[in-house]
Amino acid sequence: MFFSGLLTRIYLVITTMFLIGVIAVWFVPRGDISANADRLPAFDLFSFFDRKTVAYGIFEDRFGNLKRQFRVQIDGQIDAGRLTLDERFIYDDGETAQRIWTIDNLGPDGSGLILYQGRAEDIVGKAKGQVAGNVLSWSYDIVLSMSGQQLQVRFDDFIYQLDQDIAINRAFVSKWGVEIGSVTLVFLRGQTAAQMPEMNLAKW
Repeated sequence: MFFSGLLTRIYLVITTMFLIGVIAVWFVPRGDISANADRLPAFDLFSFFDRKTVAYGIFEDRFGNLKRQFRVQIDGQIDAGRLTLDERFIYDDGETAQRIWTIDNLGPDGSGLILYQGRAEDIVGKAKGQVAGNVLSWSYDIVLSMSGQQLQVRFDDFIYQLDQDIAINRAFVSKWGVEIGSVTLVFLRGQTAAQMPEMNLAKW
């Protein structure tokens, strides 16, 4: 009887610790990008996305299972201090989509981070961005169409510029604070993009 009760308590403790660990992983906040302030090349959102950029990406669920692949062509234009990004997507199931961003540079905050904000038709409110060193964090709520239903989710993007023409984006997708998936995306521009085959946005 004593050992049975003891084993039950041990089991409950182990189970509780496991659940706490799972919740901690799902709800853990992302790192403070200010730690990257000295990393080079310094990321300039307007300069990097001015003119044409191409990107290749995947979406995985929270267990790491590949769910979708996609390609994006991005046409950027700076006018009167505002960046407009025309993003055109094609997915591996043949679906196509378009999103047009308008982005403003708000300048540095008190800690030295460069602040941005952006809008798009399917974005709820405003996207908020900040840059430190070679990293941009870009967070927003978006309404996605999934299985015929509208679903509002949170995207927390982290774009790391590796050199003049290459950047990698890791985006964490969540609902009610629980991570449900992630996106990995590689951006190519300039001479690097020019060496790639012409992107087909009509057929996968």
